[in-house]
Amino acid sequence: MNARIFKPAKTAMSSGMARTHAWVLEFVPSTAREVDPLMGWTSSDDTQAQVRLRFESREAALEYARDNGIDAVVAEPRERGANIRAGGYGENFATARRGAWTH
Repeated sequence: MNARIFKPAKTAMSSGMARTHAWVLEFVPSTAREVDPLMGWTSSDDTQAQVRLRFESREAALEYARDNGIDAVVAEPRERGANIRAGGYGENFATARRGAWTH
């Protein structure tokens, strides 16, 4: 069994960093997905592709993989800088705005 261990990136739909602190062990699909001829749904016989295990640390994920005979590849995360503005969210509604409020 092959797997990859990684730290997930933040979702593109919000600026929050929830669910980005834990490490994830995810199995690599062993078979390709197929389109069901009757319904047109995409499916696979590989149930391991549905498994995602979360760990507190990289070492814990590697230890689990080693203990269970899983060949794991670690993808190192790229750190993201904080996106903090000087005035914060309240600056959008300040009365001393330099530009016109346009929506």
